[in-house]
Amino acid sequence: MAQIKSQMKRIITNEKAHQRNVIARSALRTEIKKVRAAVEKKDKKAAELAAKNAYRLIDKAVSTHAQHKNTAARQKREVARLVNSLK
Repeated sequence: MAQIKSQMKRIITNEKAHQRNVIARSALRTEIKKVRAAVEKKDKKAAELAAKNAYRLIDKAVSTHAQHKNTAARQKREVARLVNSLK
């Protein structure tokens, strides 16, 4: 355990940030799963709506540094590929 007061504070702050990032990534993965489910059901409208929400969450995760920009680009490409497979 840290003995320095500032380091103790950093440990607490880092844990809070970690929990925020876990929640953001979990919501993001859930939204991508919704896109996949809609594509499997051949529901174009639901897939496009879920993709729009997924894009929003992906961009938000990058802006808050919960996710790397290259990972986000790969996920957006995958979501677009899934939605475009219905057209």
